Amino acid sequence: MENEALLEKFEKLAREQQPQELRSFLDDQLITDIAELIYEDPEQGPLIINHLTLSRAAAAFRILEFPTQEEIIKDLPAHKTAELLNELPPDDRTAFLEELPSQAVQELIKLLDPEERKVTLSLLGYKENSVGRLMTPDYIAARSHWTVAKVLNHIRMYGKDSETIDVIYVIDRQGKLLDDFRIREFLLVSPETVVETLMDDRFVALNVNDDQEDAIQTFRLENRVALPVLDDKGVMLGIVTIDDILWIANEEHTEDIQKIGGTEALDEPYLDMPLLRLIKKRVGWLVILFIGEMLTASVMAYFEDEIAKAVVLAMFIPLIISSGGNSGSQASTLIIQAMALGEITIKDWWRVMRREILSGLMLGSVLGLIGFVRILIWNQFFHTYGDHTILIAATLGVSLIGVVLWGTFSGSMLPLLLKKAGADPASSSAPFVATLVDVTGLLIYFSVAYMFLQGILL
Repeated sequence: MENEALLEKFEKLAREQQPQELRSFLDDQLITDIAELIYEDPEQGPLIINHLTLSRAAAAFRILEFPTQEEIIKDLPAHKTAELLNELPPDDRTAFLEELPSQAVQELIKLLDPEERKVTLSLLGYKENSVGRLMTPDYIAARSHWTVAKVLNHIRMYGKDSETIDVIYVIDRQGKLLDDFRIREFLLVSPETVVETLMDDRFVALNVNDDQEDAIQTFRLENRVALPVLDDKGVMLGIVTIDDILWIANEEHTEDIQKIGGTEALDEPYLDMPLLRLIKKRVGWLVILFIGEMLTASVMAYFEDEIAKAVVLAMFIPLIISSGGNSGSQASTLIIQAMALGEITIKDWWRVMRREILSGLMLGSVLGLIGFVRILIWNQFFHTYGDHTILIAATLGVSLIGVVLWGTFSGSMLPLLLKKAGADPASSSAPFVATLVDVTGLLIYFSVAYMFLQGILL
């Protein structure tokens, strides 16, 4: 209701063409409300950005999704686009530009001031998905021989241009990082204290070439609002702040969920993606899985004579397939999530395998016992399975133990194998594991049936 009222008020002022009133109205709103206003009426996005003060326009623009940002830039006057891009923090500007086609990037970079252009080209020069793409060169640096009073004066003079003043970095003449301090550590000591006397030479830093996923793990473990970024020689190049890490973490999580579901990662919101591109993202995995499932038909054709001799075996094929697929999907999802959170690594493969083998045996035993009892009880009332009920029940029970064990083993080991091979663990998605276990599960089922029923029904 509140968003609707804001939208109605905005549309009224826009229709009446009252620029001063419109500017005052927009300046009274929270930045998040401005963003919601743009999402409610995307066509008015350029008008809204154009009527905001420059700092507020940049603050609103930087929290919008990329497709919305792109549409706004297309319709903004050239001078406003230049002002907006120059006002954006370097990391947010880089994040926006790296999503655009190269020709569009070349044109927009021409609009930047020389200094901002230099910074932007530097950040875009780092490899995609590296920490270098996330960092900003706007931070507060101090020297070890300064007093705390001088540091605080320095913050007052240059703090407004810094991404954050929560952390102050001490560097030497060559720009190498010596230490870092939270601002409270300066506020709680005497102004005459020399910085060097407070240093303990212990700090956590990221390398400019580190993968962004590694940076997410570091932030999670260290509980920091910002971390310094160094080159291979220890020279400080910039900082990465928690807001950028949260944004990237959300994107990584979304991609993993989509891959686990058996589709390529979507690079824009679902409703904004053209239908043909959406189909292209999904059809590849569907074809692969369909071909995989055709192997299931081949296995059943191979055992056609056995099924003809003991039709009762066909009744439990869906049960076997679903149980193996479900257990494999469970294990795969748990391991992928644990790897994403840094709870396990490739080195933990033996511990994971032991746990999943035990889990598979216990889970399979529970399902096998239920299946065994169900057949006995059902036969008591409906006499469905004839004179060999016990053997049929044993076949199903043992098969379920084997299939569930194989499912949990496959689902847990595939993500680790893919990681070892340098691939994305999320690619061992639940549908892929389920398809694999479907085929192998039938082999296990009919092998067990031979063991119990050969010479009797087979």
